[in-house]
Amino acid sequence: HAQAEAALRREMDVLPEKTALLSRIVRVQQSLPQADENDWDVYVAMPFCPTRCSYCSFAGEAIGDGRKVRPYLNALYKEMDAAAQIMRERGAKLRALYIGGGTPVSPDDETFAEFLKRVCQLFSNPLEFTVEAGRPDAITAKKLAAMREAGVTRVSVNPQTMNDAALRLIGRNHTAAKAEAAFNLARDHGFENINMDVIAGLPGETAEDFRRTVERIAALAPDSLTVHTLALKKGGKLQKTQLPPAETVEEMVETGEACATRMNMQPYYLYRQKYMAAPQQNVGYAKENKACLYNMDIMEETATILAAGAGAISKRVFASKNKRIERAPNAGNVDVYIATIDEMIRRKQRLFVEG
Repeated sequence: HAQAEAALRREMDVLPEKTALLSRIVRVQQSLPQADENDWDVYVAMPFCPTRCSYCSFAGEAIGDGRKVRPYLNALYKEMDAAAQIMRERGAKLRALYIGGGTPVSPDDETFAEFLKRVCQLFSNPLEFTVEAGRPDAITAKKLAAMREAGVTRVSVNPQTMNDAALRLIGRNHTAAKAEAAFNLARDHGFENINMDVIAGLPGETAEDFRRTVERIAALAPDSLTVHTLALKKGGKLQKTQLPPAETVEEMVETGEACATRMNMQPYYLYRQKYMAAPQQNVGYAKENKACLYNMDIMEETATILAAGAGAISKRVFASKNKRIERAPNAGNVDVYIATIDEMIRRKQRLFVEG
């Protein structure tokens, strides 16, 4: 590790504190179960949200009156059936199952339970099962009960900030108190691995605002904490918004790291994005035995991922061919995805069966 740190500083001009962070992450990752060539992750996308956050650039849309949900699920189920068949043909073993979005819990209670049941029928007995529950305003007791029944092992309750004024500004129809209530509801339903996300650099926020956010989160005692830095993507609506200065964002990120350390968490994955509000990074922290395998796999690109749904990207890692990676992307627009579902399936077959 010392030699690698020195090389990063010498050859790539990486700051000492960043190389130290990378070393910590490597140590944690080396302690986690590693994926063999036949261990596949499965990702399923639910591309709807209660409202669309102003910073968001992900594929997806506000659920509105819900009229698109059933046509979307019909297409998704068709793709999931084909994906499960591909896994059987290849003799692949399910490693991590991850339901993301969007906000997977956006549909009504009955529809969500039906969707979850269908996922579990096709993809059973993963080592890890995450539902990115996400928005506190869409989390209900019935949905949490359905997740428990399905064997979900990890959920995310993501406030992004505990500052009500900032929540209104970024288009999230919930309060900090609602986020706390959703977290406590998940605990009451027996979830022992709950993640929370925060974003450093949101418009109008100060370093003190961010400190109050992480202190309120620390009081809840989540099992993992992801500290994101705001990225101004072309698909978002904050490109011309006044943001905190870079030194303030740096202080926020440092505050997030210090908070995670106080909660006995270690960093286990890191990534950077274009157009970030400051030269920082996104870091996932977790308590012992609470790190998310899927997060590690997707960032380190060490495991094959079979992905279904709008905006989902399948990835095949050819371990026997110098870790060559090939991808099969799905259409991000919901209407286009539904209309071209047969092509989405053919792309997977070309990648995983014919390739």
